[in-house]
This record gives sequence, C-alpha cells and structure tokens, in this order.
Amino acid sequence: MWNELFRRSRRDGLSLQGQIRAMMVDAIHSGVLPPGEAVPSSRELAEQLEVGRITVVLAYQQLAEEELLISRQRKGHFVNPDMLKGQVGRDESLPLDTPRRPTDWSRRFCLQPNSHRSISKPPDWQSYRYPFLYGQFDKDLFPTAAWRECCMKALSALDIREWAPDQITRDDELLIQQIQTKVLPRRGVWASSDELMITVGAQHALYMVADLLMREGIYVAIEDPGYPDARNIFSCRTSQIIALPVNEDGLPLSDSLRSMDYVYTTPSHQCPTGVTMPRHRREALLERAEQDDFVIIEDDFESENSFDGDPIPALKSLDRNDRVIYIGSLSKSLAPGLRIGYIVAAPELIEQLRALRRLMLRHPSTFIQRALALFISLGHNDAQLRRLAQAQKERHAVLMSALARHLPECRPVPVSGGGSIWVRIPDDIRAADLACRAAERDVLIEPGDVFFVANEPPGNFIRLGYQSIPCDAIEQGIAELAQVLQAMRADQ
Repeated sequence: MWNELFRRSRRDGLSLQGQIRAMMVDAIHSGVLPPGEAVPSSRELAEQLEVGRITVVLAYQQLAEEELLISRQRKGHFVNPDMLKGQVGRDESLPLDTPRRPTDWSRRFCLQPNSHRSISKPPDWQSYRYPFLYGQFDKDLFPTAAWRECCMKALSALDIREWAPDQITRDDELLIQQIQTKVLPRRGVWASSDELMITVGAQHALYMVADLLMREGIYVAIEDPGYPDARNIFSCRTSQIIALPVNEDGLPLSDSLRSMDYVYTTPSHQCPTGVTMPRHRREALLERAEQDDFVIIEDDFESENSFDGDPIPALKSLDRNDRVIYIGSLSKSLAPGLRIGYIVAAPELIEQLRALRRLMLRHPSTFIQRALALFISLGHNDAQLRRLAQAQKERHAVLMSALARHLPECRPVPVSGGGSIWVRIPDDIRAADLACRAAERDVLIEPGDVFFVANEPPGNFIRLGYQSIPCDAIEQGIAELAQVLQAMRADQ
C-alpha cells in the first residue's frame, strides 16, 4: 500500500524526505490514515519504500513539529486527532442514487468566451522534439541561480514586512522605481509613479483598459492579422471592431482612423508578422491621433529584442499629449508563468485602473513584484536581456538558413528582432493540415488563420517561434517539416 501511495504522491522537485511528508499528508486527508491512527514505524516504512531510515525519521520529526503527527514515547507516531477537526464530510443522509437535475447554465451566460478563436498550444508541448512555438518558456535561457537569489532575498524578514501586508491598490514601490529608472528609459519612456501601474501580465492590462474605456458603439481599430486575444477582449465590449490590413511597416494610416475612438497597435514587432513600424509612421500616427481625436493603445510586448542595433524608441516616447496608453511585459524575457506587466498612462486613467484592479484582484502578487524588483536592481535583468537577444539572434539566423535550404518555396517575412517569423507557405497547402501532420512527426507549428479577423481567413500562413526550441534542433525540425509538406503534396 505504501509503495502505491508514495508513487501517487510523488512531486517533482521535492527531496526524498519532502516526498515522504507529502505522501503522509495525502494519506491523512484522504482517510487512509484516520485521526488517532498509528503510522508505520520508521524502520518498517523505510524498508517498504526502500529508503534510508534516517530519511523517514526526519520526515516524521517535521510532521510532528507541524502537529500533523503526535509522538508518543516508546509507542511511535500517531495521526493528530485534531488534524481534521471541523472538516465537513459528506452528508450520509443523501442516497448515492439521488437523481440530479443539472442547472441549465447556457441560458444564463452573458458572454461565451470559449466561442472565440484563440491561439492554442498542446499542454504537453515540452515533450515534442521540435516545438516552433512563440512565447513559451525555455529552461536553457532561464536564469535559475539569479532568480533563486532574488526569491530568497525577498523572503528576508525585512522584505517580508514590505510585501506581505495587503497593499489594497498599491504596488511594490521598489518595483515601480526599477521600472521607472531601468526598464522604461530603454524604450525612451519617462513616467512618474502616478502614471505607472503593475498588472498580471500584458493581457490583464488590455482587459482592464477595455473594461474601463469600451462599450457598445465605441469604435476600435485593430491590426489584421493581429493579436487574437486583444481582438477577443475588445469584441466582448463592442461590435465596432475595424480590422486594418497591415503592410511591411505595420499598421497603415488608413482613412478609417478618422472615425476611431481607440487604435490598438503592436509597433515594435507587429503580432504576428514581426515587422517594425518605422519612426516616420509612428510620428504620423500620433499626428492623426491629435487630428482625429483617438487614443492609441500601444502593446510593446516584445520591445527589447533587436538584432541590428538599438530598437526604435516606443511610440509612447514620442507622445506629448497623453494620447498613448502604453502596455509592457516584464515576464516575456524571463518566464511567461510569472505574469507581470505594467501600464503607463495619464494619471487620471491610472487612478481609475487601480480602482478597477482592486475590484478584480486587489493587486498582483507582491512577493513576485519584490523578487522581480530585486532581479532588476541587481543587474540580472540587463544580463538576461543580453543573453536572450544573443540567443534569439542566433536561432533566427539558423531558422532562416534552414528554411532557405529545406523549404525554399516558403516565404518568411523579414524581421529585425523578436522571437518568431511569419511564413507564407505554398497556396496548395492548408496551414491547419500541415500543423496536424507535422505534430505526428514531433514538429509543432502555429497555423496563421487564428490571427486574421475573417471567419474564413487565408489558410496559407504559419508562425514559427524560436523561443522554446534549442538552436541545435532547428535545422532538423525544419527538415522534418519539409518532408511532411512533400508527403502532403504526394497525397494530393
């Protein structure tokens, strides 16, 4: 029995002693070990699990210190009778075969977000040999030692006093300072503390901006192709979503802008094509915003990464009249799971956004905020950005070379930075079918149809990310993709 419990309670990353403790806690909560029950002796359990007895002894001692077990001299360890005191059990008066009358939830939904077309990625993508996915975690690029150092420092008594209380609407002051002095200046942006707010990632920022500023009848221009989640967020508030086809310089200065209330754009590296909006178009867009009285929502999700020289300053850096709501991410260069972003905007807007955030979640994790603030202040962030830029530049070069060698009929859009490329595949091949067939060969690619507004979008575009695939796997991955494409043509 104990071997089976040990197997089921296994936790990756835990020490052997920690795994034994987790097993005992699971056994207590599941009722395998009821209150007052004796647990196996340390010798007996060690023999059954084939581990050292001292490991079991230490696990028992820790459980006793935390009062999950009670130690009785010369008798052993017992489950604390008070362990599950107050826990509400199943109402035994209800027969197991009591008929159910499920609630009809479908008629109660005001929104059906799962009906939107969204980017999807296999949850087990890390088990694939060639994951050409954008925006995913790369364990080889994560600064484990530096991040651990900052997390440990954030757990010091002095720092805990700073971040542990309920901050209500406030953010970690150290993180705000670090963003002001070390992050935003890299983009040419200067902001006071009342113009800056932390969010749970850039997408949370978009959601709050839409919640606060958009309703039915508001006109919003978006890029086409563009970021699907921004499109879906805005369309939950208004049906007046105007798609503007992008060109080699990103969002065009269309006559449609005249009737817009808000314009959403990704000028640094357009999502998903990766093209960069030149400075002259940024200046012209700001002039149009003044002339036609609309506000620009700048999503600078991939601002730092440029292959050739310094990146063009953010659109917000040219803004002199609070026409730009600037949204950035701090977790893109580390790990998406950290979920930390920020908004820079006029103080009046930030004040209202803070009040709205309080209603949603009060504030993002202040422990993560403090650890990230320390990460930036100690110079780790600068080092990480350099490491990431170099790695992505190398991977981009290898990917472009592999495409030219193995898939010359495919046409990638030239980019000057970022973590992905936008590729037009032959017109006789559907991207969705190619992605399905490629996955069978351990190659993951992203079909491009989800990025287009139309319900029947072009089916001959794919996005190839190189953030989460090792450099030495790129060549073989593209070779495999070429074989899949050839096999599909042979089947036609």
